[in-house]
Amino acid sequence: MPPRKRARPNATTMKMVGSQVAAGRVAKNLTQRQLGELVRLEAETIASIEQGRRALMPNVAELMDQHLGLPGLLMLAAVGMPAVDATPPWAEEYMALEDSAIALSWFDNQVVPGLLQTENYARAVFRCRVPAYPEAEIDALTARRLARQDILRRSTPPTLSFVVWEAVLRDRLGGDEVYAEQLRHLHRCTGLPDVSLQVLPLGRTSHAALDGPFTIVETQEHQHLGYTETQRGSQLISKPNEVSIMARRYAMLRTQALNTEQTRGLLERLLGET
Repeated sequence: MPPRKRARPNATTMKMVGSQVAAGRVAKNLTQRQLGELVRLEAETIASIEQGRRALMPNVAELMDQHLGLPGLLMLAAVGMPAVDATPPWAEEYMALEDSAIALSWFDNQVVPGLLQTENYARAVFRCRVPAYPEAEIDALTARRLARQDILRRSTPPTLSFVVWEAVLRDRLGGDEVYAEQLRHLHRCTGLPDVSLQVLPLGRTSHAALDGPFTIVETQEHQHLGYTETQRGSQLISKPNEVSIMARRYAMLRTQALNTEQTRGLLERLLGET
């Protein structure tokens, strides 16, 4: 069996640029073959570009802009195409669900959940990556993470429940100032009416989620989905029996964790130690 072809790290951006090419072509009532003749490419190559399977080269983009009557838009897209998508393709489906969710239940034992991270903490998380991200990619990833937090400011925000392992709150990613700022932000978040934050304390003799972090999403259609990430991918879980297992684990975690008042008190003690 031939090896499975790996997705490009900027596959999402390539698809977006390809859809722009297709939209410009259709607006001019051109077939893929006709556009190919104008820019000296085969119709199959035009199809590959439009489907995001082939990158749009700047010299081709310049010709397309001329023939499609576009003011340099495709040229800008081709030149500015990042080497890596701000959001990996395998996480896109979850991001769309998160953005429109009416409820999220989130367990994390590695870092502060992304929806609760400060900008400096998020940068510190991305700077921990091995091999290291270029600074431009860290900027893009951080901006994308902060943009996700807009759901906290919706007129009707989702109901958010977080259980975080205490070790996460004791790591000082980014240094003392970043650490203190993140603790203060978490303390403020405990006062939000739609946010519940609980800490799973160190030293427990039982733990309902030793398999690692996960999230449960409730959609606007009241469907419940699970989501987990590994170091090199993710899994969106829709089978009711498997989502049920995750929901039962999360319910048990909440009983094993400090309650919201105790969590707020722990944050205040940690702040007093900074």
